[in-house]
Amino acid sequence: MVLFSLNQPISMICLVSIMAGRRALKAVLIDLSGTLHIEDTAVPGAQDALNRLRQASVDVKFVTNTTKESKRSLVERLQRLDFHVQEKEIFTSLSAARSLVERKQLRPLLLLEDSALEDFTGVMVLEGAPLIAIHKARYYKRADGLALGPGPFVAGLEFAADCRATVVGKPEKCFFTQALSDLGCSPTEAVMIGDDARDDVGGAQNAGMLGILVRTGKYREGDEDKIKPLPHLTCDSFPEAVAHILKNLL
Repeated sequence: MVLFSLNQPISMICLVSIMAGRRALKAVLIDLSGTLHIEDTAVPGAQDALNRLRQASVDVKFVTNTTKESKRSLVERLQRLDFHVQEKEIFTSLSAARSLVERKQLRPLLLLEDSALEDFTGVMVLEGAPLIAIHKARYYKRADGLALGPGPFVAGLEFAADCRATVVGKPEKCFFTQALSDLGCSPTEAVMIGDDARDDVGGAQNAGMLGILVRTGKYREGDEDKIKPLPHLTCDSFPEAVAHILKNLL
């Protein structure tokens, strides 16, 4: 089995879709890169918004398709940006991949960034077998613009090897259900905030959650119209998403 991962170092008006009935919200899942921060710069007001959300009666979990950083590295980055985050609050595509490897008792050949390898400590190596992709994101936002994510390279490997990769990160339904599994709530009791219409919002809504799309990070004009159903909410930034949750969903 090969685990494949590659990343190259890409108004106040809110549009709200009509929702049927009022949900009892128990958890908020939050994307990291592009939503809370872009590389080493925080989204303006994101720290204060997160603090306000923590004071509400909801659980918070950070979910990310990272392929380059271990959870420890992510925590260190976020703490440098004044986000008060603990490692146990983070669920990554690497976490989902390790869970799959352990569940199926596989011995992977790990093709990962060195900074991500520590999340696979204790997993042994054996050449061969199926291809597992951490995720297939098309692009992401860096400080200097949009950059390709692993998706195009996974597609190339699939074509060359004449096989289909097993994808474990967003937008897979199992990723969201695993992220919620230790919070004691169902997808219908949770909302996802992210900058990727397909992977964050579309994936979450397909899993039964509400999805809030923010116009930061990789967001491009019109992204909200590219998924069905439409996002529950599209707004300018994470602080606006939090304000909506505190006013309308609790």
